[in-house]
Amino acid sequence: MADEDYEMDGAYDDEPLEPEPEEGAEEEDGEGENKDDELPDPLLADNEDKEDQEQVDRPRKTSKYMTKYERARILGTRALQISMNAPVMVELEGETDPLEIAMKELREKKIPFTIRRHLPDGSYEEWGVDELIVEDSWKRQVGGD
Repeated sequence: MADEDYEMDGAYDDEPLEPEPEEGAEEEDGEGENKDDELPDPLLADNEDKEDQEQVDRPRKTSKYMTKYERARILGTRALQISMNAPVMVELEGETDPLEIAMKELREKKIPFTIRRHLPDGSYEEWGVDELIVEDSWKRQVGGD
């Protein structure tokens, strides 16, 4: 089999070929490629500052209490980080279990996480873990304070 037997068009069989511009048709000068330049870059610091100011200026609508779902997610995520040798934010007193360490960090409000609560209108509120009130449900079951 010689190379002349195959038609080499540079594309795979199941990949559609791009249509070639017809003669006399005007080619776009890259207008479609630079549409992103008109939109503000979401990674710029100016946009982040504006969003932060909007979040702080508005009164918060959601509860100041951490939900049991947020608590579970935070403890699980932080315990995973600790198990992967992340720096611990509290003094250890013989604890070796990552979940116990994460619980101690949460009790002392030392976990450096931010919770984003999405609202039905499409906006959101951001709460720091140190801002939220954490109730340990196990304390109520056992009869602790």
